[in-house]
Amino acid sequence: MSVRPYRDIDRRKCRKIMVGNVPVGGDAPITVQSMTNTLTTDVEATLAQIRALEAAGCDIVRVSCPDEESTAALKHIVRGANIPIVADIHFHYKRGIEAAEAGAACLRINPGNIGSADRVREVIKAAKDHNCSMRIGVNAGSLEKELLERYGEPCPEAMVESALNHARILEDNDFFEFKISCKASDVFLAVAAYQGLAEACDYPLHVGVTEAGGLRSGTVKSSIGMGMLLWSGIGDTIRVSLSADPVEEVRVGFDMLKALNLRHRGVNVIACPSCARQNFDVIGTVAKLEERLAHITTPMTVSVIGCVVNGPGEARETDIGFTGGGNDTHQVYVAGLPDHRLKNADIVDHLVEMIEKKAAQIEQHKAEAAD
Repeated sequence: MSVRPYRDIDRRKCRKIMVGNVPVGGDAPITVQSMTNTLTTDVEATLAQIRALEAAGCDIVRVSCPDEESTAALKHIVRGANIPIVADIHFHYKRGIEAAEAGAACLRINPGNIGSADRVREVIKAAKDHNCSMRIGVNAGSLEKELLERYGEPCPEAMVESALNHARILEDNDFFEFKISCKASDVFLAVAAYQGLAEACDYPLHVGVTEAGGLRSGTVKSSIGMGMLLWSGIGDTIRVSLSADPVEEVRVGFDMLKALNLRHRGVNVIACPSCARQNFDVIGTVAKLEERLAHITTPMTVSVIGCVVNGPGEARETDIGFTGGGNDTHQVYVAGLPDHRLKNADIVDHLVEMIEKKAAQIEQHKAEAAD
């Protein structure tokens, strides 16, 4: 009997599309998305938020385009952004055409909701002419009336049928550069819908639990639903929907991927919850470290453990380890081995300096290997 390595996740096989210069699906890394919550017509505010998202590692950002003024502003936003822009379009086909012309990398649109077949063809032509992909965005809260009447309520089967109906419209117009989302605020409903959709098609899937809630509750709900899907190999691009600063969505998204060993960015701090055995302020130290290390993008693991019960064992598996000891004197590990001791007053500054130096060395080795 062969056993698959326990850290390996077999990702669902699907076709690959491009969102601007970012590949989604196929063998591409799982991308992390967010959405601006500024007025799109306020170009400077929107670009400021996009730059903050870029700094956090966001791969793709969505911008709502509810009116003609927004699509006019989109042209300037696209020019000022360094990551692909997805235009969020609902109902009005002209907004889709305008967004494609403005340089959007992708249109979030449900082709069955924008009117006649002629209007759909016009939007598809604009997308083709401007190398614009699409996302079919099914949501349990806005299913078609006919499906609700037939199924009685939002259910996985209705959501999958809605997605496939929209997909068929694009396919019938010889357009295949699209991904699909099938979101619900109910975790069970969202997971079941995505599982059904993953079996029914080979398009890339944009995964998320919509309207998940605030920072803490939304992170928990999203982690349960999206974590289950990602663990089973479903998901090519993700968006964590939080009623919080969009930058937090990106941070949570990367933390999810790091936890599942699917993608690594920045410092992964392994820390104990602290107890009476701790020999230094673990919680305060970790909070300061995470804040001071937020700028580092190099993948690294750092363990911060309050005592010798688990500290040496965790340090063996991390790039840099720190374990609490007696008499306000603690042990620092490098590459799993004891390296030197450290007094209380120097903990945060010393570790930050070590981690920054290690990150710089890693990046230098990467650059030398690439030459």
